[in-house]
Amino acid sequence: MAKGDLSESTRPGRETSEEILRAIRRIVRRISDHSRTMVRDHGLTVPQLLCMRAIEQLEQASEEITVARVSETVQLSAATVSRILERLVRAGLIVRERGTKDRRKVALSLTSSGKARLERLPTPLQDQFVRRLAELPDDARVELLAQLQCVVAMMEAEHLDVEPVLAPDPDRAA
Repeated sequence: MAKGDLSESTRPGRETSEEILRAIRRIVRRISDHSRTMVRDHGLTVPQLLCMRAIEQLEQASEEITVARVSETVQLSAATVSRILERLVRAGLIVRERGTKDRRKVALSLTSSGKARLERLPTPLQDQFVRRLAELPDDARVELLAQLQCVVAMMEAEHLDVEPVLAPDPDRAA
């Protein structure tokens, strides 16, 4: 069979498969492009931005701000968050202070430079996505999840333990 001689019964399936692969590639590329843009234009990775936003939100809620609390908020491992925060400390965007009552606890806060930087940062891609996702009816979100889980299974990726962060590799950002 020549290259252009696909039967009518196989052509739609092949075209659909190619379009699904293109859609997956577009998603991966958008995440990578957004991450590169954040680093290039703002000098921060997406996970760093998320950690700074978490600190800001916890400050506004007058909650205790610890590595564990930031980790829980951004849904990244404490080890990953700790490495990210260390880079933010070195950049002068956050400070760590030992508690006065309990010296074992370390409180985090944004510096004035960190607050100013955060005001200039764009909305993270995942926040935009979550907002748009929330606009869908419940049944559409459930169906979308089911279909994405099917794609995950087809790619044999069920065993991968990943955080809900739209970044190429949050651990690498640490």
